[in-house]
Order: sequence, then structure tokens, then C-alpha cells
Amino acid sequence: MIIEFRCERDHARRWMHRQTLSIDGRDVPVQIALTATAEPRPAGLDALFELERVVLRKGRHSGADGLKIDPEQTQARTGTADVIVDFTSAARDPDCSARLYLRPQFNGTAGENAALAAILAGDLPVIEIVNEVDGAVLDRGHPSAEIAAGLSGGLETVMARTLTMVAAILSGRPRIVPQLARRAGNGLPPAAYVVRGLAVSIAKEIYRLCCYAPHWHVGWRFNDGAGVWQTGDLSGPRWNVLADPGNHFYADPFPITWQGRTFVYFEDLDHRVGKGIISAVEFGDAGPVGEVVPVLEEAWHLSYPFLIEDNGELWMIPESSLHGDVALYKCIRFPDKWERHATLLSGLELADVTITQHNGLNYLFGAWRDGTGGYSDSLAIYCAEHLLGPWLPHASNPVLIDRASTRPAGNFVTIDGKLWRPVQDCADGYGAALGLAEVIELSPTTFKQVVRHSLRPGPAWPGRKLHTLNRCGRLEVIDGSRVQPKTRAFASKFPSVVLPPRTSPHTAC
Repeated sequence: MIIEFRCERDHARRWMHRQTLSIDGRDVPVQIALTATAEPRPAGLDALFELERVVLRKGRHSGADGLKIDPEQTQARTGTADVIVDFTSAARDPDCSARLYLRPQFNGTAGENAALAAILAGDLPVIEIVNEVDGAVLDRGHPSAEIAAGLSGGLETVMARTLTMVAAILSGRPRIVPQLARRAGNGLPPAAYVVRGLAVSIAKEIYRLCCYAPHWHVGWRFNDGAGVWQTGDLSGPRWNVLADPGNHFYADPFPITWQGRTFVYFEDLDHRVGKGIISAVEFGDAGPVGEVVPVLEEAWHLSYPFLIEDNGELWMIPESSLHGDVALYKCIRFPDKWERHATLLSGLELADVTITQHNGLNYLFGAWRDGTGGYSDSLAIYCAEHLLGPWLPHASNPVLIDRASTRPAGNFVTIDGKLWRPVQDCADGYGAALGLAEVIELSPTTFKQVVRHSLRPGPAWPGRKLHTLNRCGRLEVIDGSRVQPKTRAFASKFPSVVLPPRTSPHTAC
């Protein structure tokens, strides 16, 4: 198979500079066909991109940077293209002999200008890959922007996820095409957008100088009645906050009762180091008992300590996507001694792995990333008869590309015979809200979910974010973020500084 990218000669970008496209681990040849400019870009766009490169990315290049392509080199084609992916807004050549002609669209319109218009309006666009021959939408997705810096970063993220979708289509795997709503916004001229982006970047740098960012904290409560899953909101008994030392944050709480004792496991990140470990704290009838105890540390970052019981043993799958695998740890001594037992999946970035049993099979869910784009918009599922595997990929991986309903946010629950999963809603930024999704269909070849409720920080849970939900018996746990000044760090340098009292462990903040 030979793939041909059709791009405008005057607006070639670094993301196009490739000789192959990876499809199911195979490097398929790619050739570039340069076309005349169909639509002019906004004046000064490349200069603004260069400004972002210098200021926002500290000189690092991005896929949106301009690319000089030698027209003579593009004439040396590998051969007649089997598949054309047309990134322009020009009309298709009716005499084209390619068996498949794909046209990416951004909020329903083809061409780079459509992607730029959506970003300037304040959001990344819904991406659709259209079969130009019959007009069928072959795939649809909504990328996440947690690593997109500025206008150029937004464009790079959009094109990265577009290539993810193209590769999935060309793999031949069946696609599950979701219905995704487009969000309207108020557009800005490119110069004004970049100026605003620079101002935001400066404000963030000042914030980081003065505060730990982000600073997550764990909320907990005892609830004898209906919980979050039953009410669809955070109402009920008052939420308490698990006290932290200030220069550490706590996130991703998972409670478990084992051998007659209840512990909450969570990510424990030291801001001074920037790497997470897994820690735990015991809970009694009145709340936390004793000190927070480190239980698992590796040379790489760990978070999201998913816990599962199997064959009378307790197991943990901490998120270790930076290490490129999904590792299973066995509890050797509860609660604080764990040993790596097996590698369930390797050679991939899969975040926040969560397992459920359904109709006699184990299903493993995770936020998947193919090395580019956001971290929270693509859902991969694997299935196995046993916890130790072998784990086989779902027929339609990635089964969903949607920043509002993809990334796992805690344990599955079954209510009245229906299977539910909490999901991170990253439409307004990473970890901004929680969705409660009912799983309508789940098999090795099918998947469908419907988000029934959306939970956001508010009077019941003050803070800026919310991205994990779990329960164990009476104990419910969530997490969120808050502003955490670096007062103690400053105080170490200036002993005369008077520190405010620490927040009470039983006061939400």
C-alpha cells in the first residue's frame, strides 16, 4: 500500500515531513503531493508561529512550523497511490484512480483554515475523516489540548490526532463512529490570539513561581446513604480533605478493605522532585488513622494505583505510561510491600488502566497515546479470560477519541444490573470534571457508552478540578486541586516569614 498526502505547496508543515505512516506496527510508505494554494492563510501567521516557538516553547520546534519542500524531490514518487489523504480544501480530481480518497474535516469543513478557525474560536475542532467518494464519515474524534501551547500547539495537536484516525481507518479495523457535539466560540484574529496566549503563558509562569502547580488533594467522607453514583452529584455528607505536607500533592485515591483493615492508596507526588510514588493511609471509623506510608516507588513516575482482587490475592496496576508498559504488582505484605509480578502489556503508552469483568471476560480500559497529541482523548480496550492474560486488543482500538468521555476516572460499578464507569471530562482542560457513563455495549468487537451525569467543582466540593471517584463500603473518595502557595519554601530562605496555620484535615478547600 502507498499513501499520498496532498498538501498546499505554500503551507507545508513539519508534521507532513515523513516517509512512512505506522499502521499496526508496519511502516507504510508515504509520498507528498504538493498542490496550489486553495485558500490564503491569515497574514503574518508564520511570524506568529515563530514567536510562539521562541517564547512559549523556548526555541523547540513543533509540527506546525513551516517546512520547505523541494518540488523536484516530490516528483520521485514511490508509485501510484492506493490511498490519498487530502489535507486541502480543493476539489477532488474526478480522474483519480486511488481506491480510497480520504478528506479530513474540522468542524465539518476541509482545510487547515478550518482547523485554525476552530482554535481561534477557543477550542479544538471535532475531526471527521470523510470518504470523498460516497461522503461517508469513517471516523470522528475530539482531541484534548492539555499539551497544546498556543495557536501552533493547537494545530499540531489537531493534525497529530488526525493522523491517528487515518492510521486506524487504514488498519482495516472496524471503526465505532460516535456522535460528538461541536462547541461554538468567539473567534479572535491570529495576532490577538497569540498575544492572549503569551499573556496566559506569562501568568502561568508567575503562578508556578509562587505556587505549586497543579496541587491535587484527596476528598473523603463516610456515607451511609445514597452516594454519588445514585444521586448523580456531590451532595450528601460533607466532604473532608486528607491533610498533606504542602510540598506534596495527593491524587487518584483508591480505597480497599483487605484482611480486616481499610486503606486508601493514592498518587503521592513531591513537587520538589516532580515524580509520583504510591502511598497509602489507613482509615478507621472516624477517618484517617496514623501517618501516610509510602508503599511503591520506581525509577519512573507512578500514579493511579488501580487495585483488584483475584484468586484470593490483592494486585495493583499503577499507571506507568512513561515507562511504556502495563505492569501488575502483587501484594506480598499488606499494606506496604508490593512486588512486580508480570507485564500485562508492553511497548505502548496506556494511562489509568482500569479492569472490569463483564459476561465472563476481563476488560482492560486505558487512555492510549501513539506518541503524539494529547494524553486524554483516545480509549483503548483489551480483553482476556484471566488477569494474567494474554490480553488481546479490542477489534476497534482506539474505540473512542473524545476528550470528554475517554480517560478512566476510577472503578467500574454495577447498579441494578447496569455497568457504569467514571470518566474524566477534559473538555475544559485536564481533570476539569467527571462524567458518569453507562456502558451500553461491551464485547471484544463492540463498545458503546452514554454519559448520564456530569460532576464539577462547586459548593459541595470547592476547588478547581475533579477527576477521580471511588467507594469502598461507607467510604467515598474523590480528588481535586487547589492553589497551594510555596510559603514554606520561601520561609526556609526567609525565617522571619510568619506561616499561616495549616488547613484542618477536616475542612474542604
